[in-house]
Amino acid sequence: MSRPVKFLSAQVAELLARLPGKPSPGWPDGETFTRALAHGSMSVEIYAPVGTDPQTPHEQDELYLVHTGRATFELAGARHEVVPGTVFFVPARIEHRFVEFSRDFAAWVVFWGPPGGERDEGAGDGGA
Repeated sequence: MSRPVKFLSAQVAELLARLPGKPSPGWPDGETFTRALAHGSMSVEIYAPVGTDPQTPHEQDELYLVHTGRATFELAGARHEVVPGTVFFVPARIEHRFVEFSRDFAAWVVFWGPPGGERDEGAGDGGA
């Protein structure tokens, strides 16, 4: 007998309506991200920075999918332009942040895997 499967989903408009979140010591103007869903080690958030991007390296690997707006993303000191439809990977524990972004900028962020990230097995990078 198969086990029931729960349908996990989220709507971007509902998530963006939650932002900014509650102020905290780390986010005095309110959190600029909110969790959409989670399963096991994977979590999905929407991220919409305002003013500056105070991110610090995360313990898990990340995948960003730009939803709206334009941005300049800095990864380990190198800058990259991103636009809606851009998807990019950030390894765990690597310095990164959006250094410039439009007012309407928002991106999906997927976190997954063990602390420190998954081991690179040398698979093709698939990138441009």
